Amino acid sequence: MNIIIIRFSALGDVALSSPVISSLLKNNPALNIWFVSKKNMSDLFINHDRFHFIAADLHGRHKGLLGLKKLTNDIFKQVNPDTIVDLHDVIRTKIIKLFFKFRGIETITFEKGRKEKMDLIKGQIPFKPLPHITKRYLTAFKPILNDIQLNDGPYIETQDPLSFSFKSTKTYIGIAPFAAHKSKEWGLDKIEQLIKQLSNYELLFFGAGKQEIDLLNNQFKAHDHCHVIAGKYTLKEELNIMSKLKLMISMDSGNMHLATLANIPVISIWGPTHPFLGFSPLNNEKNIVQISKAALPCRPCSIYGKISNKKAASCAKVSLEKISVNDVLKKINTIIKVPCK
Repeated sequence: MNIIIIRFSALGDVALSSPVISSLLKNNPALNIWFVSKKNMSDLFINHDRFHFIAADLHGRHKGLLGLKKLTNDIFKQVNPDTIVDLHDVIRTKIIKLFFKFRGIETITFEKGRKEKMDLIKGQIPFKPLPHITKRYLTAFKPILNDIQLNDGPYIETQDPLSFSFKSTKTYIGIAPFAAHKSKEWGLDKIEQLIKQLSNYELLFFGAGKQEIDLLNNQFKAHDHCHVIAGKYTLKEELNIMSKLKLMISMDSGNMHLATLANIPVISIWGPTHPFLGFSPLNNEKNIVQISKAALPCRPCSIYGKISNKKAASCAKVSLEKISVNDVLKKINTIIKVPCK
């Protein structure tokens, strides 16, 4: 069976499709997958003879309505698919599906659960975990595949030699202080306090874009045990580096999901968003640091971190301010022993 899977969007969203792809290929020997996404997402997936990546140039050749038509034609030059599975469900992917329908190809769209998520935030349904996004992805394949269970990680292949030189006598911890929405960031001042307690470890800082790189360099480069690797490596190289870490400390962010692909412990710090909405770090739910809903009833006040009003902004701010450095240290101590200062 030949399946086209479409998923654009942000790094973290595409990263969460990687465990699904890995599991589907392993559990369904007759399956061939062509995955359509942005070019820079190709490193998120395993090397497999039945997996093929198709790069969509959404700001160039494949821009706009005519561009999406070209993308459809480009796909057909590589494969005559049995089914198209849309794991994004936005205007772009709806248009692409329409082009495929004109050719008589079956299309399937995953259920985002938009209403459920909003109802959970508004308190209109019981406060309990909604299906994880990977489960929602997998459910889309139920009509066409026999085995849609999620396997254990790792979900990517890492390799040596590494671009970063690790010292065998040192223990390395990753820190990713940023998120797509600033409302989800614990704050560099709190990170500064945290790293003083981690002086016996080598700390690698992850980020993306000039602004984040500059902030990291200005705040942490002067510390001997801190290394800013943001902007110095490709995505594949960063994944290789992550796989050698003792643990990753991150916000609810793309780096949180990347670290889970590398199969290392991930401590994640949550504020306005909530793991119950379906985006928790795979296999790392026990390592989440957050203020409980009982202690702060306004949580969650956002699905993805976008803040729409003053009430939500106040909730987002308080939800992160209430998380202390000691709260995070306690969680770190469940994985490695931090010497008392």
